[in-house]
Amino acid sequence: MRKVLLSLFFSISFVGLTFATHQRAAEIMYKHIEGLTFEFTIIMYTKTSSPADDTRTYMPIYWGDGTADEIIREQWFPIPPDIDDISYNLYRGRHTYPAPGYYLISVEDPNRNGGVINIPNSINVPIYVESEIVINPFLGVNNSVQLLSPPIDKGCAGKPFIHNPAAYDIDGDSLSYHLVVCKGAAGYDIPGYNYPNFHDTTKIFKIDNNTGDIIWDYPIIQGEYNVAFVVTEWRHGIKIGSVRRDMQIEIVACDHEPPEIHSIDDTCVIAGDFLEFDVTAIDPDGLNVELTAFGGPFEHFQDSAYIFPDPATGGDTVVTTFKWPTSCFNVRLEPYTAVFKARDDGSPVNLVNYKTVFIKVNAPAPENLQTEALGNGINLSWKKSICENAIGYKIYRRSGESGWTPGYCENGVPAYTGFKLIQKIDDINTTEFRDENFNIGLVHGINYCYRLTAYFIDEAESMASNESCAYLKRDVPIITHVSNDSTNLTAGNVLVIWSKPIELDTIQYPGPYIYLLYRSNNLQWTSPELIAEFNSLNDTIYLDTDVNLNTHQGPYSYRVDLESLTVGYIGASQRASSVFIQLSPTDEEIRLEWFPVVPWNNERFIIYRKGPSENDYDSLDVTNLQFYRDLNLENEQEYCYYIKTIGHYSLAGLIDPIINFSQLACDEPIDNRPPCRPLLAIDTTYCAEVENVLKMIIPIDTCDRYDTCDCDAERYDVYYKPTSDGEFEFIGSADYLFNDTVYFTHNNMPFVVGCYYVTAVDDMGNVSEISNIVCVEVCPDYELPNVFTPNNDSYNDYLVPIGTIDNSTLANPNVESVDMTIFNRWGKIMYTTRDPLILWDGKNQKNNQDCASGVYFYTCDVHVITLDGIQTFNLKGSITIYRGN
Repeated sequence: MRKVLLSLFFSISFVGLTFATHQRAAEIMYKHIEGLTFEFTIIMYTKTSSPADDTRTYMPIYWGDGTADEIIREQWFPIPPDIDDISYNLYRGRHTYPAPGYYLISVEDPNRNGGVINIPNSINVPIYVESEIVINPFLGVNNSVQLLSPPIDKGCAGKPFIHNPAAYDIDGDSLSYHLVVCKGAAGYDIPGYNYPNFHDTTKIFKIDNNTGDIIWDYPIIQGEYNVAFVVTEWRHGIKIGSVRRDMQIEIVACDHEPPEIHSIDDTCVIAGDFLEFDVTAIDPDGLNVELTAFGGPFEHFQDSAYIFPDPATGGDTVVTTFKWPTSCFNVRLEPYTAVFKARDDGSPVNLVNYKTVFIKVNAPAPENLQTEALGNGINLSWKKSICENAIGYKIYRRSGESGWTPGYCENGVPAYTGFKLIQKIDDINTTEFRDENFNIGLVHGINYCYRLTAYFIDEAESMASNESCAYLKRDVPIITHVSNDSTNLTAGNVLVIWSKPIELDTIQYPGPYIYLLYRSNNLQWTSPELIAEFNSLNDTIYLDTDVNLNTHQGPYSYRVDLESLTVGYIGASQRASSVFIQLSPTDEEIRLEWFPVVPWNNERFIIYRKGPSENDYDSLDVTNLQFYRDLNLENEQEYCYYIKTIGHYSLAGLIDPIINFSQLACDEPIDNRPPCRPLLAIDTTYCAEVENVLKMIIPIDTCDRYDTCDCDAERYDVYYKPTSDGEFEFIGSADYLFNDTVYFTHNNMPFVVGCYYVTAVDDMGNVSEISNIVCVEVCPDYELPNVFTPNNDSYNDYLVPIGTIDNSTLANPNVESVDMTIFNRWGKIMYTTRDPLILWDGKNQKNNQDCASGVYFYTCDVHVITLDGIQTFNLKGSITIYRGN
């Protein structure tokens, strides 16, 4: 490998430009060696008859890190039979990058073969290809995609053309495909390039983003075409690399049709099973057909697939059988693609067809998952996965049995099953886990069900294990109700009910027993206090009528402890809170929120409402959310609410359903919602008039999209500051128009510079967010003419800046002053002024004599008012006085 100075890179690339007209197709691929070192392979298909074809022993390559090399050609040979004028070239070299990052590797070589129909003057256009590599230690090492199908193909005029690059990614990354414009010199798109269907754009030329099939449904003109596409690798949704292929298609005249391929479209297999299916190729013209296959399953380093026979030949209909003795080493997140190619023996070109079959290899499920409740947790155990290349397990849990049976190709544990991931174990040899709900204990009364998967380094998951369920022993109280007393909702008393322990070990914990009821005046269980004691296990109801209780101010939480007077503390229920509604009134609306903390599952909530002049509450709606918007209300009228919650434990034998009530809550809607944020634009075409015209509107779609603002403004308030570091000040208002632009003219100011914003204000005084801030200092440039005619004909008698109106109004009013000096060719001063209008009448300022016709020179410092204060720029030039005859 020879080092190339980067400054000489492109000049080296173009040595021999006059004769090296041979490039047909190219691509760059790479593989990881170690650390930051990669091996790169350049594949080029060239024109054998070109004088340069067998002499290009080194190829310049740009590594993307500011360095370049020439790498050696390791292989060159004409592709047999040597009748298509095509040679195969392989260059290979290694490079070590300085650090992780993004790098664009590129190769440019002059020139392409002549006569490419869709590349103007192709004989003088270099071929350029590139590949991207992302070195990211958090994503792991990456090898580029391998394109197993050659980048040279043929088709027939008037017949469908199809090509598949047979992309294989050894890392199992997800692949996508898209067409791009062929590139030429310096990596720029080739000027005048057209896709092959440019003769008739109603015909399709496309690439399938998922399979990589290139389809040209109706080639018209015979000849050679070049096309380019990029195959992009994605890992966990992040782009990690890409390869650009520039390939050549030759269209010739023929009258036969391509073969047809019939097989399944996609399938899956459990690792360890033998996958087998037939593929049939049929030639519609009765020509002999050959059926071959390539793709990821055939390239796998272990337990690879094969077809039999290979190839399948023998007539116009051939059948081969795909066979794959899969193993755990074939498991990966993304499906494999097996590409089948059928080629006929027609003349003058063998037509081909492709069929892509997606194959997902799933790992078998871990077996014999068992669960056992012990104390306040549940112990899980299972048999080790048979896949030694798995790296760990994922444990999922839900409340109650799922009744789910995984589909044949359904790996992992989908969210629709109700299971949630609770633990990830990064050791395939671990076969036990204790679930204590993140050290806070599981809930009595819940039937906990579990599933287990093995997972792999690319996050592929096995099939789900059997479902195993367990529940904690009912040896403590189970609280079921913390409710506003439904018999008297207005009183605000809290009804607490619990279920007694029915599996209490009376030998370990002999009686007598007592309940201790604790209460905390919030959800956080801070400073709980003992409020009641009960001497019987059957005493499980308590009405909290404490005179200091105020359910209108916040929720209350309760817990029931169980003690043996003989041995002491036994256990406690989970904490449970009352249902507390928070009301948030706004314009014609009241929003309700409630967030009880309870150990059971609340499945739905019934909202009750009593409106103005109504005596009774009525059910308003049912929701499974803990949020509700009551709309279209009348402002400043009282509405009252309460919530009825309906839930359950998943364990049989407990009260079901569990019904609790909130407190009563009342409020009045009020228009406290501001108008939506306006948009501001400024028309800067009124410089001469020294005014700015502001245009403002509240887009109607913002009223529909957001629920935090309205389109009911009354006016816009306008704010202005003359400099970027100044303070905004109110300068006026404009009436609001619904869904229409409002104009406001700012005039009576010395210059047209400044920043503006507006707010929208409604009739209640609610103010919107400020609009976008728009700053203006754009007026015509201060420019001087190069000739004027001071001959007293009332036309062009004075030297004034270009665009000046009536010799009195500047086109750019932001010019505060000038320092103008005009002198003749001998350097004698003729005129000076600080007036931006200049107004030179062509006379010598000292003696008031007419200056002779001819050329005069000037220097002018122009002082312009800007957002950052007065800035000065200098003008220099010449002026010609022309007085005529």
